[in-house]
This record gives sequence, C-alpha cells and structure tokens, in this order.
Amino acid sequence: MPNDNSGQIQQIENQVESGTWRITSYIDSGQDETNDFTGYNFLFGSNGTLTATKNDLSQTGSWSITNSNSNDDSSNDIDFNIFFNVPESNIFEDLNDDWDILTHTDTMIKLRDVSGGNGGTDTLTFERN
Repeated sequence: MPNDNSGQIQQIENQVESGTWRITSYIDSGQDETNDFTGYNFLFGSNGTLTATKNDLSQTGSWSITNSNSNDDSSNDIDFNIFFNVPESNIFEDLNDDWDILTHTDTMIKLRDVSGGNGGTDTLTFERN
C-alpha cells in the first residue's frame, strides 16, 4: 500500500507560504551559481503562484508539491515543482524542475535534482528572510 504523504505535503506548503524566501545556495552540476539570484525575494503564493522580485524586476512562475510515490518506499517521494515560463537563456529556467526535498524547516528548504542526462546533481536552498 502506498505511503500517504498528504500530511507532510500540507506541512511543507504551510511552511513555504509563510513569508518571503531567498536562495542561499544554488549549485548547478558542481558550479556555484548562487550569485545569479542575489537580491531576489521569492514569494510562494497559496494559489500556486511563485513571484521573484528584485528592486523593480519581477518574474512570475508557479510552484506545487506533489506526491511522486512509486511504491519504492523511498523517503524522496515528495516533489517540489518549480516552473517559470521563460526562454532557456533566462536564469529562472535553471530553477524549473521537479526537485526532491532533502530537508525542510520553518526557515529553510533544501532541494536536490539528479539529472537523467549527464548525471549531474543540482542543489537549491531557500531560506526565509
């Protein structure tokens, strides 16, 4: 019988919908690209909208948390999905993924993605302002 992650999903949603967040670490296949997002504040709306704002620049996308349970009893069955409808050359395209949640607290969420193609690992950390 599959795990029911709905309680944990609700807890994570409540955590990220509270306050504004910033990216404190973004490692793209071993390359530290955190500085690309310096100064941006991220707001995770309860309606699934994701807004990144820096001074008078703003980028809007979407986010969701889904149960990707494949009956493998892995603890990584919850995906944190981020999508910005932007060209590939845009820095926000790097965030588009179905991230695995490594850890989450009221003030930090740490995400990881292992690329299927080249096997590179990306990590993304949000911390609440």
